[in-house]
Amino acid sequence: MQIESNNSGLSANNLSAPKVSIIVAIYKSEKFLRKLIDSIINQSYSNIEVILVDDGSPDNSGKICDEYASQDSRIKVIHKKNGGACEARNVGLSLVTGEYVTIIDGDDWLEIDYIEYLLRLILKTGADMSMTDHIFTTRDRVQIEKDKIEVWTPEDAFCAIIYPRIAIGPWNKLYKVEMIKKNNISFSRPWSGEGLYFSSTAAQCSNRVAVGHRKIYNYRLNNTESGLTNYKLVMGTNAAKNIRYIKDNRAIVTKRTTNACNWHIWKNYGYQLFLIIATDSVKENSKLYNSCIKNIRRGFINVVIHSELGLRLKLRMIRQGLFPVQFAKRELNRSKKALALDKME
Repeated sequence: MQIESNNSGLSANNLSAPKVSIIVAIYKSEKFLRKLIDSIINQSYSNIEVILVDDGSPDNSGKICDEYASQDSRIKVIHKKNGGACEARNVGLSLVTGEYVTIIDGDDWLEIDYIEYLLRLILKTGADMSMTDHIFTTRDRVQIEKDKIEVWTPEDAFCAIIYPRIAIGPWNKLYKVEMIKKNNISFSRPWSGEGLYFSSTAAQCSNRVAVGHRKIYNYRLNNTESGLTNYKLVMGTNAAKNIRYIKDNRAIVTKRTTNACNWHIWKNYGYQLFLIIATDSVKENSKLYNSCIKNIRRGFINVVIHSELGLRLKLRMIRQGLFPVQFAKRELNRSKKALALDKME
């Protein structure tokens, strides 16, 4: 279902205007933190609470959070011993008092209408969850020209996140707190890809999901501390456990969701192979290296046939299936070249 979009604003001065909680787990974010917090407190929709969870960050991130909290009563700061992003986000979820919640990464930043736009999607459609299918990055600064609102079924949204046609993280999305609490959704899987678990579970538990096209979230690709640039094999092996857990514990068990999960499992073999090559650890991980190559070659025909992806992506899958090592090396070279050109702070 499609609904016409317009630019009419929401007023936080309205007594019925719902409060929106914003959770940020923070670790070694000193370099980018002020830009993020400024983008939050200057949102066009002002009825917000900001929960900044300092996850034992060894830099000045905690001090920066305290500085902002002393100037804006909407900000709460929690300082805790380092326990990882999952634990920090769960602490934030336990403190939420808003009707809706969004979760932001500590090195990204928001467009001024991020909250207003996502909340409008929910209020127009009665959905438990809203998201957009496009984001800004530090390399892509072009806004979508035409916007429209779509209403997806939980199955549609789950598949879009798993493939992914939607960014897999918990960010760029707004969730109804009642739905999150009713279904005990949390970051309870301490693996890489925990955002995929959270967002795909929320999609399945929602009555419907509202989707817009406007870019309202800025995703940073040039943080040397992030998994996008600081390669570790454990990210791939943990992500493999995560997607298998998601598949085995789905609320919606259909051929479509099975095919989506199978595609993601297959794609993860390529991710692990990429990480082995990127970390120059073929010798140390020869068994896993050979297993990934075997599974990529053995499984690509099935996922090409049954996946819901377009022709261009299926052709890439065929190339990857036929030449997995060459494909991974080429992707690594492309990533390095792109990072070298990414100068935006």
